[in-house]
Parts: sequence; structure tokens; C-alpha cells
Amino acid sequence: MAEKSSPNRILAIHAHPDDVEFQCAGTLILLKERGCHITIATMTAGDLGSAELSPPEIAKIRREEARAAAELMGADYLCLEFGDLTIDVDDRSRKRVTEALRRARPDIVLTAPPVDYMTDHEVTSRLVRDACFTSSVPFYKTREWDPAPPTERIPHLYYVDPTEGVDWFGQSVPYDFIIDTSTTFDLKLKMLACHESQRGWLRRQHGVDEYLDICRRWSEQRGRQAGTTHGEAFRQHKGHPYPHGNVLAELLHDRCHPAK
Repeated sequence: MAEKSSPNRILAIHAHPDDVEFQCAGTLILLKERGCHITIATMTAGDLGSAELSPPEIAKIRREEARAAAELMGADYLCLEFGDLTIDVDDRSRKRVTEALRRARPDIVLTAPPVDYMTDHEVTSRLVRDACFTSSVPFYKTREWDPAPPTERIPHLYYVDPTEGVDWFGQSVPYDFIIDTSTTFDLKLKMLACHESQRGWLRRQHGVDEYLDICRRWSEQRGRQAGTTHGEAFRQHKGHPYPHGNVLAELLHDRCHPAK
């Protein structure tokens, strides 16, 4: 099979509905505008995201919200159907995420950072990192009825910001570069606004009633660091044997601002 001239399949996979919108939707919109195929995936359907509705009821609502958000930018949506707060690093979970990667066949993967404020985010990061490797191992079987074939190679892997850009101790987490998302922020915010059920949950559970404003403020902070209006930061996984070429920065070379 001939090598492709540039990557064009992007998988953005995070823990819950709305995580991708918060952290990297502006970049995904830019990639979509440049001809890339985008898949947004969530590990869970947000089944514990309500104090009033049962897990099946809120999960149905949040799947629909996630699908509506993805449709706004012309992306596919996939839910891996883990349960909130039950994602574990084990072989069974690794197989499920590996199958998702084999079906999406991404050239670039964007996912949760290794250190973040809650377990679902961190476990997602670990499982996706593992799946980027195992998806190309021919005899690693996912035990699906109709399994996708192994991928040809390990994709380029990038981590989005942790929440508020800090680790467990409130220390700023380094980033490699910021993508200028000034022209796509309005659509990013419309995508986030699709997740109406999450606003009520955050208000009750965390005392937060600034759902969209929080996103705006963080986007503007990253933008100021890059000398733009809005921005999203990324860090590339460069451990052996993951690819080191920064293809995301190459695809968005005119929007990329390396860390100073």
C-alpha cells in the first residue's frame, strides 16, 4: 500500500460528552476545513451526569447532545459505552479501545492528558495511549464478532490540556504548541452549548454556572500566550516507538505557535 502524502483521518477521544468540545473542538474544525475526516469519540455516555435522571435516561440525552455537537462541524460520533467512574486499565478495556481505533483508523489521535483532575480522564489517556500501540499488533485480538483489521502503523498521539492547565498540585502543565482557534471559536462554543444537560449538573455538583464562560476564559488565556484571541494547547507523545514528526503542527502550520 502506498504511503499517503499527509494524514487526513483524525480521532479525538476523551472520557465524557463535552470534554472534546472544551479542549480541542476549535482545532478539529480547522482540520475539517482542510479536508480531514474527523471522528469524535467518548468513552462513556455520561451516565452519572445527573442527580435527578436515572443513568439510562441521562445517558440517552447526553449521547444525543454529543451527536448534535459533532454534526455541527460535520464529524462522526462514537460512544464506547463504558460507565462513568468505572473505566479501568485492564485487558478487557484495552481491547475495546483498540477495536475503536482499528475502526476509526486515525493518522492522528487527540486524547486526554495523563494527569488531570479525575480518574476517568486519566484512565482514558492511558488506555488510548496503549491502544495506539496495540491497534497495529497483528495478533492482538479484540474478541469482537466482526473485528476490524489491525492498523498499518502507530498513529501520531497528542494530549489536550488538563482542566485549567494544571496538575494535581495546581502547577502549570507544559505544552508543546498552541493552535490559533480565533476563527473557529464561535462554532466551538455552539458545539459546547449542545451539552445543555451538563450545565445543570455542574451547577449542582460543582457550584459552577458559567459553563460557556469558563470555556471562553480558558480559550482566551491560551490565546494570549500565543499572541492571538483564542487558542488550544497540545503536547505530543514522543516515547518509543510512537512517531515523533509533528504532523498536527504541519497541517496547521499557519496557526501553530510553539511554546516559548
